[in-house]
Amino acid sequence: MKYNELTPEESNVIEHKGTEYPFTGEYDDLFEAGTYICRRCNAELYRSEDKFDAHCGWPAFDDEIPGAVKRLPDADGSRVEIQCANCGGHLGHVFLGERFTAKNTRHCVNSLSMRFVPAKPAS
Repeated sequence: MKYNELTPEESNVIEHKGTEYPFTGEYDDLFEAGTYICRRCNAELYRSEDKFDAHCGWPAFDDEIPGAVKRLPDADGSRVEIQCANCGGHLGHVFLGERFTAKNTRHCVNSLSMRFVPAKPAS
């Protein structure tokens, strides 16, 4: 399968399970209408209406596009890693029970793992 070319920083996060520094990602404070896609394979991951400000330093979503995200136990056993279901690229981690939203779920996602595609204006 052919994937998008990644910068060294993107590769560190997506392929080597790195983490960008908090409050540095380009999508942390973005709340425009649109869709977030995987930076490596372009699969749709999240919708803007599921994004919320968790004040954690990374983009946070309380839901994913159905079938778009895989959950796996993290190597340390204390967290749950989230990956793109299409290409296996590392996205971040999911946390449950924090009560930030009614769905009680927070997908904490690295901006470097995604690209934002703005919604098309209504005609």
